[in-house]
Amino acid sequence: MDCVFCAIAADELPSHRVLADDTAVAFLDRRPLFPGHVLVVPRRHAETLTDLPEDEVGAFFSRVRRVTAAVERGTGAAGSFVAANNRVSQSVPHLHFHVVPRNRKDGLRGFFWPRQHYADEAEAARVAARLRAELDGR
Repeated sequence: MDCVFCAIAADELPSHRVLADDTAVAFLDRRPLFPGHVLVVPRRHAETLTDLPEDEVGAFFSRVRRVTAAVERGTGAAGSFVAANNRVSQSVPHLHFHVVPRNRKDGLRGFFWPRQHYADEAEAARVAARLRAELDGR
């Protein structure tokens, strides 16, 4: 199976990781809504939330929760948007949760949000480092 997120989890494709353990891998979205937009994926392939074995859900969501707190603190955001698609609008058929930093009047309306790019790899690396630091409790 050719799955880009499995390749990222296996370190076969580059990414700006903010978390990696036996349960999940979290990395910056390549086309973020805002800097600090992270995708959290289970390390083991599961196409949708309902495909993730029940005994793995708690540990996986614990990682989503930790990353959400790190994104909010690491970006100075007032809150966050955490969401996943199951099949429809799922650009990669591997379960992934978007963790997006949010602030009042940030311009996001509905579900038709314009994507951005990081200015360069250095900016993406700095954002990923801030989020890793938050996850490490620094």
